[in-house]
Amino acid sequence: MRLPPALHHRNYRLYFAGQGLSVLGTWMQRMAMPWLVYRLSGSELLLGVTGFISNFPVLLLAPLGGLLADRVDRRKLLAITQVLAMLQAFALAALTWTGTTQVWHVLALAGVLGVINAFDTPTRQSLAVELLDDRRDLPSAIALNSLVNNSGRLIGPSVAGLLLAAFSESVCFLVNALSYVAVLAALFCMRITPLPRVHLKRSLGSDLHGAFTTAWCFPPIRLTLVMVVLVGFLVMPYTTLMPAFVAVLGGGAHTMGFLISAAGVGAVSGAAFLAWRPSIAGLWRVLALAAGTTGAGLALVALSPSPWLSGLLMIAVGFGAIIASASANTILQSIVADDMRGRIASLYTMAFMGMSPLGALALGALAEAAGIRVAFVVGGTLCVFGALLFARRLPALRRRLAQEQPSIILP
Repeated sequence: MRLPPALHHRNYRLYFAGQGLSVLGTWMQRMAMPWLVYRLSGSELLLGVTGFISNFPVLLLAPLGGLLADRVDRRKLLAITQVLAMLQAFALAALTWTGTTQVWHVLALAGVLGVINAFDTPTRQSLAVELLDDRRDLPSAIALNSLVNNSGRLIGPSVAGLLLAAFSESVCFLVNALSYVAVLAALFCMRITPLPRVHLKRSLGSDLHGAFTTAWCFPPIRLTLVMVVLVGFLVMPYTTLMPAFVAVLGGGAHTMGFLISAAGVGAVSGAAFLAWRPSIAGLWRVLALAAGTTGAGLALVALSPSPWLSGLLMIAVGFGAIIASASANTILQSIVADDMRGRIASLYTMAFMGMSPLGALALGALAEAAGIRVAFVVGGTLCVFGALLFARRLPALRRRLAQEQPSIILP
């Protein structure tokens, strides 16, 4: 069986291995934080607030993170963000271990992590091209990034569920803190020739304005980002609100780990499908179909009466969500210029991670008022309608991209 194209490159193999270990801890913490908040408060609204605070800084600061990624050495910047994330996880572990944790502690540290992610995520997204000797393998690299992240989603929550049942949230936070060592070691071992950066004499405002103008005025970028917004706002808040849905099903930590892991099965399958694709041809159609799938899956999960049926449906939710997000990211990174790669990656980060906290807050409030099942049905149904409207625009998008960039393979 042949390897995905990106794994033929030494630097990317190092990154893939280091990240593969780190994301296990990341997903353990992602499960433990809302679980801790719900255990301390019993409030669906505070679950939404947790998701909001975790990711809202990304919406505000990701453009600065992308601009910085276009101006400095991305590997060094990524190493700095990883060290800061490690310290945040150690702080959570210490507070929980000593039994002094209050809800505001978790919310404050969630906000700290959100600020770190605002710089980490666009840097990570735009670094991929520098890890490859042949940039034609970029679609494979982006898909593998999604694959390794969602492999962590598959395994991490299950392990976290066992640790939560046997010990406490502090163990999950500690494992996450130690897992960052793998990424730092991989970054240290890489041999990278950095790409040219944006000229340092240009103003920050001018560079940011250029990125926003390009994204807004060019429909292939604008509408691709709109689809990412829909998935991030309407579907992805399920990860934050899952403890409330588990309570409706009458389950506990094991049930939550099972459902999140089921979504991970779908996500890993979707990312593997994309990793072996040879080019971006047809990805817009794949994006529309995937967004409709994840929306429909979430709406059906809300109607499910049992954990086992919910788990089967969560496979479809994870499958569609990861294909939609990774396809959009691949398209964007394939059609932008090198000197704007970090800033467009930051807009993608805003659309996906930045919209998720707003969605978590909105759906959390809806769940508090009408129930978690109603919130999931509304989010999933609206996402399906958005996917149908996007599919109708595909012929016009392909014509516009062919006019502007006649040499590119049409997605």
